[in-house]
Amino acid sequence: MRDYLSSEVRNVCVIGHSGAGKTSVLESMLYYTKATDRFGKTSEGSSMIDFDAEEIRRGISVYTSIVPIEWEDCKINFIDTPGYLDFVGEKQAGFAVGDSCLIVANAKDVLESGTRLAYKQAIAAKKPTIFFINKLDEENTSFQEAYDKLHEAFGKSIIPFEVPIVENGECVGSVNIIRNKAWYYKGPKADGDKPHPVPEDMQEEVNLYKDQIAEAVAMGDDDLMEKFFSGEEFTDAELTRGVRIGVRNGEICPVYSGSATQSIGIQRLMDLIVTYFPTYSEKGMYTATSPNDVKVELMTSEKEVLTAQVFKTIIDPFVGRISYVKVLSGVLSSDSVVSNANNGKPEKVGTIFIIKGKHQTAAGKLFTGDIGAIQKLQYTKTNDTLCEKGKLVMADPIVFDEPMYGQAVLPKSKNDEDKLSNGLARLQEEDPTFKVINNAETKETVIYGIGDQHLDIIVNKLKNKYKTEVTLSDPKVMYRETITKTAVGEGRHKKQSGGHGQFGHVFVEFTPNPDEEEMVFAEKVFGGAVPKQYFPAVENGLRECCNEGTLAGYKMVNVKTTLLDGKYHDVDSSEMAFKLAARLAFKDAMTKVKPILLEPIMNVTIKVPDEYTGTVIGDLNKRRGAIMGMTPDEGDQIIEAQVPMSQMAKYSVELRSMTQGLGTYTMSMDRYDPVPEPFASRIIQEHNKD
Repeated sequence: MRDYLSSEVRNVCVIGHSGAGKTSVLESMLYYTKATDRFGKTSEGSSMIDFDAEEIRRGISVYTSIVPIEWEDCKINFIDTPGYLDFVGEKQAGFAVGDSCLIVANAKDVLESGTRLAYKQAIAAKKPTIFFINKLDEENTSFQEAYDKLHEAFGKSIIPFEVPIVENGECVGSVNIIRNKAWYYKGPKADGDKPHPVPEDMQEEVNLYKDQIAEAVAMGDDDLMEKFFSGEEFTDAELTRGVRIGVRNGEICPVYSGSATQSIGIQRLMDLIVTYFPTYSEKGMYTATSPNDVKVELMTSEKEVLTAQVFKTIIDPFVGRISYVKVLSGVLSSDSVVSNANNGKPEKVGTIFIIKGKHQTAAGKLFTGDIGAIQKLQYTKTNDTLCEKGKLVMADPIVFDEPMYGQAVLPKSKNDEDKLSNGLARLQEEDPTFKVINNAETKETVIYGIGDQHLDIIVNKLKNKYKTEVTLSDPKVMYRETITKTAVGEGRHKKQSGGHGQFGHVFVEFTPNPDEEEMVFAEKVFGGAVPKQYFPAVENGLRECCNEGTLAGYKMVNVKTTLLDGKYHDVDSSEMAFKLAARLAFKDAMTKVKPILLEPIMNVTIKVPDEYTGTVIGDLNKRRGAIMGMTPDEGDQIIEAQVPMSQMAKYSVELRSMTQGLGTYTMSMDRYDPVPEPFASRIIQEHNKD
């Protein structure tokens, strides 16, 4: 593969619902362009793109893959992203480096939630977008029905540019609307790239779509608008120029169709991408940030200073760290020294590789706009920017979803325990949507991901890559305990066993103190009943007791303790004796102060399409949630609620089920509230049973 300049590179992110055939479309392109000698299939383990053991086992894409295709003297870097929502971090990395979007939709169910989500994201990011309606070779499919649904859902910018020719229920070719010509892939008329006249029974339909294209083109160009309203027809060159403008500004989203497995429509799709999608250099400028937080405008050109952003990291047990980079400006050369703008450290760039699925090819340089990989960078992680020394600027970081689905992880053996922390650290480095928290209070290691399948992948990686086997369980909820009444507890510790004995006697008042979470200690001792040197021992004894309450062993909060009185012995009293006396006073007081359980209440912000609002609110009510407010947001509703943490353990999975994957949420801690009966009794019973 030769070197390509920014004016020859197109970066296209392939997105859509899981199972729509995104990977199959790219496998078909690889086969059609003779980059491979067979059509790979994920389920058979023959795919060049989905080659990981987890992808083969599941039959779906799990990771983002780079698939460069050489076509018409251009290089199209396709970024194949997973459609399954648990692997959204991989999709977000790929989406960030794609300059345009190809949405692959299933002809049988063209408006699957993944298709709707993909279009919404593409439009929000203002990325030129093309639709490919796939699987038209399957029974009970109709291009017209699929297109009508897309047009109704997404508006008049959705326009067919090629429609299939169907004979006897079989897709045998297609008609290009702009060129008003037909091509056949099957049957007696199938003769390579030779164009044919449009079938007579399709000419009216083709003319109708061509008028739609002409109208959309006129809206984006003043000269063409004047010609359109005067009734003149556009030339093919004018249509092509106008469509190119319309696609770039998002006013036109061409719709193509075919079958990836039958290689129907694949060549025409590549032609469309090369003709209408912008090259990377056409972006012109992009904005970076200097280390002192000053915005810097850089040209998307090889003549500019070097900036290259790492958008994906792989930790290979044998090779080490592999960093996927996109060159945003300048030229990245092998065997050069660059600087990491995020931490200021120098990095030695060894061999640069062009990635094509599971294959790697050494390259001397990467020019502006191109995508490749570097091995064994020491100090660089995902979202870091590599620059020339002394010319440091940082690209805008890729924003990843915050993982919300947590599970406590426990090694199966002592040998697994020793390797667990290393494996988790490596996996965190690979996956920005995976995090690990060591909870000192519950003494659990809790791993967080996007959903249950995400964490299942993590567990399998631990086993297969790091030889560590673990089990998962629901993490413990960090309840609290507090008191509701004021009372005085007495503690008297006396022990005589030859020689010096032990003696300490205290009276401690316990009072509710809602203004301070941590225990507050005070003293009101008169006349030296308890010498001052023993005050710290009393306080330490009380604090240790508050770390483990009497109801269910949870930390006791919002308590003020006051040492009122006591007795001591000149010989037998000691710090330990008074510490033990304080513990006895605590136990005595707890029988009088009516302790209660408190539960963490979370602030939850949920964003769902309007049609799911009622379902989500009803579910929140079942979770003892309180709706705090609702705000409309372009066809969505943002619901603000407060919900007990104990009711949110698997909410990421359940919200996805309720909203067909279109709902998202964030959650943060707000306060502690009393646990209502009978929930409190159940928690206490479970604690006693344990």
